[in-house]
Amino acid sequence: MVETKRILLIVGGGIAAYKSLELVRLISKAGHQTQAILTRAGAEFVTPLSLQALTGHEVRSDLFDLTAENKMGHIELSRSADLIVVAPATADLMGKVANGLANDLASTTLLATDTPVLMAPAMNVRMWQHPAVMANTKTLREFGIAFVGPNTGDMACGEHGPGRMAEPTEILAAIENQLTHGQTLVGHHALVTAGPTAEALDPVRVLTNRSSGQQGFAIAGALARAGARVTLVAGPVHLPTPVGVDRVDVETADEMLAACERALPAEIAICTAAVSDWKLATPRAHKIKKGPDGPPQLTFTETPDILRTLSTHTKRPKLVIGFAAETQDLVANAQQKLNRKGCDVIVANSVADGAVFGQATTDWTLVTKAGTQDWGAMDKSDAASRLVTHIPDWL
Repeated sequence: MVETKRILLIVGGGIAAYKSLELVRLISKAGHQTQAILTRAGAEFVTPLSLQALTGHEVRSDLFDLTAENKMGHIELSRSADLIVVAPATADLMGKVANGLANDLASTTLLATDTPVLMAPAMNVRMWQHPAVMANTKTLREFGIAFVGPNTGDMACGEHGPGRMAEPTEILAAIENQLTHGQTLVGHHALVTAGPTAEALDPVRVLTNRSSGQQGFAIAGALARAGARVTLVAGPVHLPTPVGVDRVDVETADEMLAACERALPAEIAICTAAVSDWKLATPRAHKIKKGPDGPPQLTFTETPDILRTLSTHTKRPKLVIGFAAETQDLVANAQQKLNRKGCDVIVANSVADGAVFGQATTDWTLVTKAGTQDWGAMDKSDAASRLVTHIPDWL
């Protein structure tokens, strides 16, 4: 049975405010209760009656509501909820909280609370990218406030880019994560590698592997939801960037290593990428053609060892986790890799017979110097969330 939690929803002003109605419905369906604060600007887009009908509670708007303030209403609102959700979180609301300003019920409540806060930003792309908003976002993250979104897409103003409020289903997922795990990694920087690398043989062909990047992207998203600042270095994959993650796209192992070193320092490094072990010593300048002499003779050389480099780096992350995709002798090979690379944890999974790569599920065995843990088969997103919950204990 789901434990009922109390959500205080602050609805800011913006066209995305209409999504707050669907969010309330989803929160209710998930078994939780919602009380709403509607800002004056938010009331230009949704009505108090709509929110009251869906929440089943009186909607608060006025800081100087004498009946409520006789009981110090803004204090009571700020302390009685299990989680405060701001959706949409406008540039104005974010700026007020980041700078300690309180001139309405919403901002006063946010400053008076010690309850966890989750913000879903929504604004024009130029506003979102403005240095002041970026600085305020950084400050709010340092305060321990969690974020979901914004997403990239078309906006009501006709422009395209980051600034769209996350969809209600995404916000609900972030709410559930907050209620279950909270912000355990606030103030930490996490580096994640994901996907394959591709090493050129000639202008047409590459040496690569079957990695889809799904597991690394799931881990990056779980780290961001836990409050970490996340840098995701991704090989050539076509996956959406997880909410709240800074993504760097690369192709080769050399490019991946360079991007990882630029991202340091970081407290956490999780190397899920399936890096090609070999590259052509000198890629051919032109397409390799079939000829009468048979297959070409190619000379290969090793690619850089990213996991070992990070594990022995002068700026070594406090926690380095590597992955081992094996087709045989899973645990023995993972233990050897742990010792050879110098990392702290190896997540081993069998890719024999087409397992794991490109699949929605995985099967993990964790190998550390203290021993092994068989986590069994699970969805990749569940595995990512479970891994992230263990990280505070490993740091």
